[in-house]
Amino acid sequence: RIASMASMEENFPRGGVQKKPTVGKTPDSKLERDNLFDVRHEEKSQKRKRSQRDQGKQKKFKADKTAAAKDSVLNIEPLTIEVLCEGMLLLGCIKEVSDYELIVSLPNGLTGFVPATQISDTYSKMLSKQVAQGELLEDLNSLSDMYSPGTLVRCIVTSVEKSADGRRSIKLSIDPKKVNNGLNASALASGMLLSGFVSSVEDHGYIIDIGISGTHAFLPRQKAQNYIKAIKRGSDLKIGQNLNCVIVEVKNEGRVVRLSIDRSEVAASLATEQQNWTLSNLLPGLVVKARVQKVSPLGIKLSFLSSFTGIVDFIHMDPEKSMNYSPDQVVKACILSVHPTSKVVRLTLRPAFLHPGGSPNQLSSDRVGAVVEESTVKAFYKQFGAIFEFEDGTLAFARLKHLSKTRKSFKPAAFKTGCKHKCRIIDYSLMDEMYIVSLKYKIIEARFLQYQDIHTGDVVQGKVFAFKPIGMHVKVTDGIKGLVPSLHLADVILKQPERKYNIGDEVKCRVLECNPAGKKLIITLKKSLVQSKLPVLSSYEDAKPGLITHGFVVCAREFGCIVKFYNDVKGLVPKNELSSEPISCPDKVFHEGQVLKVMVLKCEPEQERLLLSFRLSSKPAPEDKKECTPKKKQEVKYQIGEMVDVKVLKKKDNGLEVSILEDEGSVVASIPTAHLSDFVANCRLLWHCLQEGDVLPRVMCLSDKGERIILSRKSAVISAVQEEQVVRSFPEIQPGMLLTGYVRNVMPFGVFVEFPFGVTGLAPKVSMSDKFVTDTKDHFVVGQTVIAKVMSTDEEKQRVLLNLKVSECSSGDSAAESFALLNQYFKEMKEIRNLLKRREESSMAQALCELVPGKQLQLVVQDVKEDGSVLFCGSCVTGLTVTATRYHLGDKNIVPGEKTKAVVLHVDALTSKVYVSLREELLKKRAKQRLTQNSQHSAIVQHVAEEFAIVSLETGQLAAVPIASHFNDTFRFDSEKLKVGQTISATLKVVKVDDHGVLLAVQGPGKKNVFVRVRNESETALEEMIPTVKHSLSLGDVVTGTVKSVKPTHVTVAIDDKVTGSIHASRILDEVPIGSFPTYTLKAGQKVTARVIGGRDVNTHRYLPITHPHFTRTIPELSIRPSEIEGEITAMVDLKEDDALKKAGLYNVGQTVTCFVKKYNILKNWLEVEVAPDIRGRVPLLLLSLNTKVLKHPEKSFKNGQAISATVTGTDVTETKLCLSLTGIQSLEQGTITVGSITKVTPHMGLTIALPGGKTGKVSIFHLNDTYTENPLGDFKVGKIVRCYILSNENGKIQLSLRQSRLNPKSNNKVEDVEITCINDVKKGQLVRGYVKSVTPSGVFFGLSTSLLGRIRFQNVSPYFVQKHSLYEKYLPEGKLLTAKVLGVNGKEKHVELSLLPEDTGMPNVLPESLCLPRYGAERERKEADDKEKRKELKLKTKRRRENSESEQEAKPKKRKICPADENDSGVEVYYREEEDDDQEEEAAKKKSKMRKPGEAPRLQVSTGFTWDEDMNAMDIPVLNPKEESSESEEEEDPQSKLKKRTKKEKELERQKKEKELCKLEAALMDPSRQPQSADDFDRLVLSSPNSSILWLQYMAFHLQATEIEKARAVAERALKTICFREEQEKLNVWVALLNLENMYGTEETLMKVFERAVQYNEPLKVFQHLCDIYANSEKYKQAEELYHTMLKRFRQEKSVWLKYASFLLKQGQTEATHRLLERALKALPTKEHVDVISRFAQLEFRFGDPEHAKALFESTLNSYPKRTDIWSIYVDIMIKQGSQQEVRDIFERVIHMSLAPKKMKFFFKRYLDYENKFGTAESVLAVKRAALEYVETRSSLADT
Repeated sequence: RIASMASMEENFPRGGVQKKPTVGKTPDSKLERDNLFDVRHEEKSQKRKRSQRDQGKQKKFKADKTAAAKDSVLNIEPLTIEVLCEGMLLLGCIKEVSDYELIVSLPNGLTGFVPATQISDTYSKMLSKQVAQGELLEDLNSLSDMYSPGTLVRCIVTSVEKSADGRRSIKLSIDPKKVNNGLNASALASGMLLSGFVSSVEDHGYIIDIGISGTHAFLPRQKAQNYIKAIKRGSDLKIGQNLNCVIVEVKNEGRVVRLSIDRSEVAASLATEQQNWTLSNLLPGLVVKARVQKVSPLGIKLSFLSSFTGIVDFIHMDPEKSMNYSPDQVVKACILSVHPTSKVVRLTLRPAFLHPGGSPNQLSSDRVGAVVEESTVKAFYKQFGAIFEFEDGTLAFARLKHLSKTRKSFKPAAFKTGCKHKCRIIDYSLMDEMYIVSLKYKIIEARFLQYQDIHTGDVVQGKVFAFKPIGMHVKVTDGIKGLVPSLHLADVILKQPERKYNIGDEVKCRVLECNPAGKKLIITLKKSLVQSKLPVLSSYEDAKPGLITHGFVVCAREFGCIVKFYNDVKGLVPKNELSSEPISCPDKVFHEGQVLKVMVLKCEPEQERLLLSFRLSSKPAPEDKKECTPKKKQEVKYQIGEMVDVKVLKKKDNGLEVSILEDEGSVVASIPTAHLSDFVANCRLLWHCLQEGDVLPRVMCLSDKGERIILSRKSAVISAVQEEQVVRSFPEIQPGMLLTGYVRNVMPFGVFVEFPFGVTGLAPKVSMSDKFVTDTKDHFVVGQTVIAKVMSTDEEKQRVLLNLKVSECSSGDSAAESFALLNQYFKEMKEIRNLLKRREESSMAQALCELVPGKQLQLVVQDVKEDGSVLFCGSCVTGLTVTATRYHLGDKNIVPGEKTKAVVLHVDALTSKVYVSLREELLKKRAKQRLTQNSQHSAIVQHVAEEFAIVSLETGQLAAVPIASHFNDTFRFDSEKLKVGQTISATLKVVKVDDHGVLLAVQGPGKKNVFVRVRNESETALEEMIPTVKHSLSLGDVVTGTVKSVKPTHVTVAIDDKVTGSIHASRILDEVPIGSFPTYTLKAGQKVTARVIGGRDVNTHRYLPITHPHFTRTIPELSIRPSEIEGEITAMVDLKEDDALKKAGLYNVGQTVTCFVKKYNILKNWLEVEVAPDIRGRVPLLLLSLNTKVLKHPEKSFKNGQAISATVTGTDVTETKLCLSLTGIQSLEQGTITVGSITKVTPHMGLTIALPGGKTGKVSIFHLNDTYTENPLGDFKVGKIVRCYILSNENGKIQLSLRQSRLNPKSNNKVEDVEITCINDVKKGQLVRGYVKSVTPSGVFFGLSTSLLGRIRFQNVSPYFVQKHSLYEKYLPEGKLLTAKVLGVNGKEKHVELSLLPEDTGMPNVLPESLCLPRYGAERERKEADDKEKRKELKLKTKRRRENSESEQEAKPKKRKICPADENDSGVEVYYREEEDDDQEEEAAKKKSKMRKPGEAPRLQVSTGFTWDEDMNAMDIPVLNPKEESSESEEEEDPQSKLKKRTKKEKELERQKKEKELCKLEAALMDPSRQPQSADDFDRLVLSSPNSSILWLQYMAFHLQATEIEKARAVAERALKTICFREEQEKLNVWVALLNLENMYGTEETLMKVFERAVQYNEPLKVFQHLCDIYANSEKYKQAEELYHTMLKRFRQEKSVWLKYASFLLKQGQTEATHRLLERALKALPTKEHVDVISRFAQLEFRFGDPEHAKALFESTLNSYPKRTDIWSIYVDIMIKQGSQQEVRDIFERVIHMSLAPKKMKFFFKRYLDYENKFGTAESVLAVKRAALEYVETRSSLADT
């Protein structure tokens, strides 16, 4: 009953129950419902047609029964994609953000896409600009910077597109122009909630684009602060960012609106009737109060905003209340969508949407794809689907089609409330706060549901669905599509894939790459990859050395192949790893797309570098395991140069795999074969002899890059690293250095040499050898040890060019070098022999050890070969090959089987060969002779091995002689090679037969050819090695000869055909001029007479005394000095010892000697000189000169052979060379100036400098310069040469100074920062500079000099109070340069108190104002003004505080303020300070005015404006207060008069006098001509005329004359309150005056405050224009320019603004800018204004700019608009003023010949005539009249026709 009653009530409403629905609104909604939801069923479509027919009737008859019956069945369906149409407004929630689009969740599980071009106009323009420029714009933010998932946005549907596979996609836009299309400026009301975009960022806020034309929306900064903080996306809003804005204020009929995005204001906003929303402009996202009209199971019908109806579907009812709604209930609802044609409004009652600016509950995208075992049915809607609840309370929705496999198999009974089902989450809808699930078995069991489920390397099934030029599209599942690139369609490249595959074919493929974020899936159909069982390589981290997998070739070139794997991992197979056979052209063997097995050799994941090989080792698996296990533990890092002992684990082809013993063998390293020894032969031998388990001691770590530690046993390389003769990085390399390294690679163009620490250089072919290089491979082999000299470096390309020529790289002593090589070789041979001795199991190894050269054996002849050589056998040589060449048989004839004796010459352990000799001279026993070291012997070559030759001496003993003289001496021509039987000269070096069985010797001068071009640098060698020739010369003989060659330090002379002598540079002149080159006085071929003064040993180049047994075999040393030819020779007679160089001891320290430059040694940094033929010396770099320029490039300043004068400072360690100085003996006493080289730079402290004589000194940062700088050590680098002044030298500690005032005292340069040596140099009140030392709890310590520190208390650091001391540390870091003022000095305790306060130093505050810190005493000043007692207390406190600091009463000159007692404070602050003169006071006042509290207006600076004496005479017209004056004067006259009692008469007189004065005063006040003289006068005047702005302005001027700015401000404020609001102009005058006042006396801040207020209360444009004028008049052109820019944005449509700016620019002389401005103006202003604007611009140009350009403007305008007589008239006027008469006449002539209206023509003729009457002649006047007559006649004739 009740229900039927209700329905009747509904159908036949009683009067007054329901408000009348506005016509056309409710019925529309019914129509829309039919349209929307009854699409699929026939019967319903008929109803729809009927309803359309009935529409008109419904409007007329509200109680129509059909309508009522229809309305009673409330049919509400969820939103479906079919309903959507272009222009539909929706509320959406951002689901995902990608680079180019936003994916938006829409109501009812729909999803739409917003492309980047549909964000806003501004954003699209910026995107186009970026594309056009081709470079990133700074202020263009990416979508992900501005939008985050979960944000609600208002969208409009732009299109619903259907794709190829029948799916529909919804394209949306969030551009406010489209979303707010229904709104216009007049419809805007405060409280409205709109969406807008940041269009530009301004100083005080943001301009927001709300898409309504003609409306400017501004968002003040303070209204955006808490929103910006909450979203945590930077400190500013970004251009293009979407905002929910509430309108706070609407002005000028909606042309200007002020917005707020304050979170609380937005959340509280409600759409109300007062805001006048209509169905055409209703927006989604608005929250409304609604009344429930009708409730049905599928939803609710609501009415809202008094007259609108809307619907809520079942998904959007509040889940908590679901069915608890009753009619007439008032609820809050949020609009979800508005249909453009049917105007159906959908709403939501879900709580999350009822507060604008919030966001719906976030669902995790991670759960998508998860299978839910039990989900409970919460509600079932038979046409749409079911709502489920998970165990955690989350809701989910399953569409009808997802509830069962097919429509037929669907059983509604299974979906009763409470039933449980298994389902899988397939998506989520943020707008519905629900997951979307499916119950289909196929979907629950599906392997892949989304891209995230697919992993690289997965094998998947798919269907071919399209062919594209780039490849083939394969559909893996409904939502997942993949691309097979053309290269991957098959194992071979297919030209026509459509022949192999058809659309719809099932294919099996493998995932190469999957990027879920970009929904990108790349797959391959190559069978070999799809079916591969090898591991998948999908990241560089997985690429472990030894891993074998399949890859495909992407490129084959001459350098090798690039192979790709999964996830775009790619690596290089170098040429040598392509195959075991060499491949010359890889591109012919391998093709693109080819699938091959590859092995990983090395991988560097950080650099993404991968080295691969096609050469797979035979047993990959075990090796792989072995390699990997130790590597896991390899966390220990070894330093290059570290020495370790190792144990051999395994022998490989290219070297040894070893474990480092220090780490219990857990770290695996490798020693390449070439690094086992310096000798190539020994490398192979060692590799051959070593076995697994052998221990190698003392091996050096060479590199620790990549997978392996590489070790080296090269002794030359090890010693170079240990002696620091290495470079660690490229910048350390200097030309001229000699470095030990090893050959990295041998190329046809040269040799690459690598050095320890990874530096590599190239020795080009020309620099490889002293000999001609035909083939580089003949000279060097990879891995060989070499010594290289740096020729040059290229910083940019990091290239080093090297020289390997022996002549350049040898030290000069070839004998010593070659002996060192031989010695090292035999040392290594001994180690190998010891190694073999330990091999007990091998008898052959034992036999090899016992065989040494020189051992005699009993052998049996085994065989005689054709070439005459013989093979032997014997019990002692079992298993070895024993052979003798034909030469070694001597004269013996031998037959097989014969027994014989033989002597061993050489044992080759590598090939197990023993070379023997049967020659008698080697077999016969001789008496042992005592051999002496360095004795020379002739020797016969018996056997030539790889590194040495075995020779026999005349004594029959065997000796070994090195073949190479140097590491780099590797190549010999055939003619130079030693041959068996050849006789050579040998010098013995080791005279005892050691374990080696041989003596060690070096080759003597007999080996002439090899030494061609080897220069012996450190000894004075002769250029050509002179053969040993016996001569009969003796000391003192006079000989004649011919000069053969002239060298810098000696001359060679041919004495006769065989004997060659040498003359040293010191033996040419008696008096050698310093700087001359004595040897060059002789010429080649010149005849000379000389005397023998000594002899030089051919090998050692040492001088031999005449008594020496070998003297006859020397090179004679000659002299042509006149004194020595004639006089006695004393040079060498006395020397009896073997070593003549002990002579160095004869020189005394301090003695001056003349010496000759040999060369500058770059490595050792010294100059090598020769004093005499037998005396050498060295000059260290720092003793070469006191001039730093010379020291920078010493090699340029000293030429070889030049004579220089030097002082002896001592001898070197060996006492064989003199130590010399070119700058005298350096005393290093206090006050001297010397040079030094920087060895260390210590931050904030100073420098350590190496001084001459091996001493070091220190320089403090206070002594680096006379002017302190921010980064004092910036200019100093290690190695820089500097001049230094020695400040002190005590206890071996030397203090230096680099100040110019010390080094050049006469230079008179200004010393900004004077040296402070002691506390007495600091005076109170002085300003000092220094560096911050540290910040401690007791203050800041401040370095004033090396020895003196000052302290700054925190209250003297800054006027701000700082709680956190870390702030001080941030702004006062150690080493910061500051200026401080000395407040006090305590000499006894050496305390200096300093201040950094700005008023003390005149410098800016050390803590920036932007920190907004409280000031010291800010509160104190406030309290002082309030309360006098508190002031007393404060005084006591400050007194106490003052007593705290030592001697601070007189020391602390902090300024204190006298507070004036009266409140009429003039605004001028007065300071006083003890012991200061007046100008300092003035300065202090100025500074104080600069340093104010934040926000405090500055006090008056009386620099501009009024003079103090201005119009003083105006002040004394009538005096307004004579009473006081007269009484004062009386008091002065008679001090006793007051005491006496006055008589009656006196009193009467006084009364009369007073009355007269009053009359006088009244008369004066009544006088109209009288000027007001006091504030009272003005008060009277403004009372009588309150609306007169002139009076108010005079009043302000009166106060300003008295410099009372505050009072003037107060008068202005009074005026603004008093003047009637209708008097707009009068008020504006006052505002302008106030602006003027602030501009002149205020700050920028106070001016802007007044300006903002003025804009609010007046017409903004006028205020802007006035401020521009004020700025321009006060020459603040920059501010004026900025203001004009703002005006152009704000008043684009105002012509006057453009003209005013143009006039401003022209006055500035910026004509070009004006021309650009005109273009902008024409774009901005409507077309009808253009002519006028151009003409006005032209007039301005005439006045201030370029008249020619102005004429051009007029001409072009008149060409376009010839009939604009007003423009012609203006043009004529201007030309009459500016132009010549001819120009004016030309214009008139043009005008009068135009066809204009007669009235206008008459006007121009009249003007022309007037002009001619005024300026012309009688003829010209007549001509005008004639022209007028002609015109009249032509007009009348035309009229007749």
